[in-house]
Formats: sequence, C-alpha cells, structure tokens
Amino acid sequence: MSSTASDIVASPSRQSRVTLRKTLVSCALLTAALLLAIVFMSLIGSEPLPAGASLCALISFGTTTCGLSRDQFDILFQIRLPRILLAAAVGGSLATAGAGYQSLLRNPLAEPYLLGISNGAALGTMIALVFFGASEWMRPLLAFTGALAATLAVYRLARGRAGATPERLILAGVIVTTFLSSVIVFVTTLMDATRIRSFTFWLLGDLSGTSKSLLPVAITIAIAGTLVLTLNARSLNLLMLGERDAFDLGVEVGRVRVVVFLVASLLVGSSVAASGSVGYVGLVVPHLARLSLGSDNRISIPAAALGGALFVIVADTLARTIIAPRELPVGAITALIGAPLFIYLLRRA
Repeated sequence: MSSTASDIVASPSRQSRVTLRKTLVSCALLTAALLLAIVFMSLIGSEPLPAGASLCALISFGTTTCGLSRDQFDILFQIRLPRILLAAAVGGSLATAGAGYQSLLRNPLAEPYLLGISNGAALGTMIALVFFGASEWMRPLLAFTGALAATLAVYRLARGRAGATPERLILAGVIVTTFLSSVIVFVTTLMDATRIRSFTFWLLGDLSGTSKSLLPVAITIAIAGTLVLTLNARSLNLLMLGERDAFDLGVEVGRVRVVVFLVASLLVGSSVAASGSVGYVGLVVPHLARLSLGSDNRISIPAAALGGALFVIVADTLARTIIAPRELPVGAITALIGAPLFIYLLRRA
C-alpha cells in the first residue's frame, strides 16, 4: 500500500492526466450497473410481478400503473423500491467509511464492523428506541454519537509508540466490540419479550423495516459523505506514506483525521440506524475497488461507494428470496462473503 502511495507522490503529473478519465469511466460503468440492479432486483421477490408492466411503471417513475394492479403497484413502489434504495445507501455508506478508515489508519483490516464502530452505532440506536421511541430523529443522532465514541475509543486503545499496528487495531476492536455487546445485552433486557426477537434480527442487519422519513436522510448522508472523503482523497493518498511524511508534504494531518473520523462515523451511524449492523461491507468492497482500480483514493473511494451499494442490493435480494417468503438477515449474506476474506487478509498481515 505504501509503495503505491510513493508512486502517486513521485509522479503527480502522470497520475493527474489519467486519474480523471479513469475515475469517470469506472464510476460511469458502476453507476450503470447500479441502476440496472435497482431496476431488475425490484422485480425479484416472493410475489411475482409482470416484468413489462413493472419496467414501464419504473421508467415513468410511478406516474402511471402501466397495467399493474393496485397491490402490485404498492409492492413495487411502497415496499421493494424503498428497500432497494435503502440497501444502496447503506452499502455505499459502509464501503465509503471502510475506505476512509483503511487509508487514514494505513491498515487493510480497518472496517466499521470489525472495529466495533457498528456496535457503537447500534447501541446508540437501541438507546434511542428504548428511551426516546417517540422521536424517530433521535435514532440517527444517537447512532452517530455512538459510532464516533467507539471510533475514538478504538483509536486511542490501538495507538502506541509505533502507531496503530494491524494487530493492536484488531485487538482494540475486539475489546470495544465485546464491551459494547455486553451493554447491548443489558439494554435488551429493558425491552419487553415481544420486541427482543425483532431487535435480535435487526442487530444482524435488517432492511425490511424501511422508514420513509429516514430513507432520504440515509441517501443524503451517503452522497455527501462520499463527496467529502473524495475531496480529501489526495491528502489520504499522502497519509498512506505515514503521518510525519504527509505533514512534511503539507498535509494538515489533524484536520484530515478529524474530517475522516466525523464523516465515517456519520456514515456508519446513519446506515446502522436504518438497517442494523451489516458486517464486512467496509472490508470487502474497498479491497475489491483497490484490486481492480488501484490504490489512488480519488478513484477507489467513489468506486467503493458505488460498489458497496451494488453489493448490498444483491446481498439483500438473496436474503429475501433464498427461503421466501421468510427472510434471512442481510448481514448473514455479507458475512458469508466477508469472513473468508477477513481470514485471508489477517493471515497476510
């Protein structure tokens, strides 16, 4: 990773000539794939929908039913499409946060779920639901607070004289995750028995309870967070060399660290508040983006955002169709893919 960053610094003129074109092409292809996934995954489910009429209604943005019955129209636009858009927002947010953490901490294993940051956001969301259930806006606010607190705790625990090594970072993440899991169990005991099962399912990642009021918030934060981290991509490229070298090259290390921690915590908080803890997205997708497009964050961050959206849409479609009409938690599908990759990366580290 550091050698790639050295190449970026050593030949800025050559990189600047190809970066814009490569970014536009890769993002255009990923955007096209994402739009196709949104359209076609909305046709898949336990209740079959006529493809032609559904495509017609989608192209018209719901202004006409195109021959769909009222029930079919409601299934398409009131249930499936909002859920797919939420999956895209959650996937994009988690992948962008993971890419930001990995670049800032110079650690390929840094990921919101593994570091306990998702658990911090989940704890904040549960506190909001238990004590402020009537106020829906308390969910993303307390989720952001919990994610930020967990981020700072992990960073401080992992920070040693030699910096935050991969081993120290993962160990700190395990400690924070274990502690927060215990607190979550305690908060769960304050609920009535009928709500415990639904909360347990939600903790594993659940997109079925799409909130119409929180969906625009999740989409807005996903787009804004990706833009902010992309604007700081050049500084993150230099930070991959090390904080001291980046500072000598003119990077405001403290400002960039604060921006990444705040934006990544906001991204994780909004996604967890809407869907629970969906694991390994921030690990799998940024690595796939870097393997395919290189380590330049000007390309890999927006590509990770689009790839994360696509990844969670596909995973959620599998989760709701494999054992239809019953559903699996989407986090179970992402973990089946992410856990083997995590083991591989951990062995390499």
